[in-house]
Amino acid sequence: MRNWILIIGAMLLAGWAIFDFVANNQSKDEIIAEGFQNEVSKGEWDEQTGTGKQVKQLSIGKGDVAPDFELVTTEGDTVNLSDFNGEKVLLNFWATWCPPCRNEMPDMQTYHETTDDAVILAVNITESERKVEDVDEFLDEFGITFAVLLDEKTSVANLYTAHVMPTSYFIDSNGIIQEKVMGEINLDFIEKQFKKMD
Repeated sequence: MRNWILIIGAMLLAGWAIFDFVANNQSKDEIIAEGFQNEVSKGEWDEQTGTGKQVKQLSIGKGDVAPDFELVTTEGDTVNLSDFNGEKVLLNFWATWCPPCRNEMPDMQTYHETTDDAVILAVNITESERKVEDVDEFLDEFGITFAVLLDEKTSVANLYTAHVMPTSYFIDSNGIIQEKVMGEINLDFIEKQFKKMD
């Protein structure tokens, strides 16, 4: 009798574990589906077919085509990534308050000063700054002369899934991301990445 109780108890536990596993996986599927739906522009999701006209990628990385975007520089000029078609690009997401960003900026400036082989576009996550003036003060402090773009609504950072600062993308002359780096980079690494794209 005792053995039967143990067997029934074990079966109930196993059944509960299977139920819990299935229920959790369904929740995850629903969350993923909701994420896809949220990535679609408002009014473009078709409830009947469960499709959208503009579904964005959930992650951007090595081997992907670098999505085009338009931002304004600290000088007020409008810049598109597509302005640099045919050129190698280092696309760097950063903020003034980020210590690794502060560490890597001088090396990026050195590379910018010593070569005309590639373009550096530094996208400041402006929404995270206390005030926009902090960006200008930072650029003056470090003597930055390459293009600095203001991502005031974090829309480009979200498009590129750049949720860690700094995050850098090395984009080849065909517009393909050859490397994504989350964290600090240095001059040696920058030089090696661009040489690999020759």
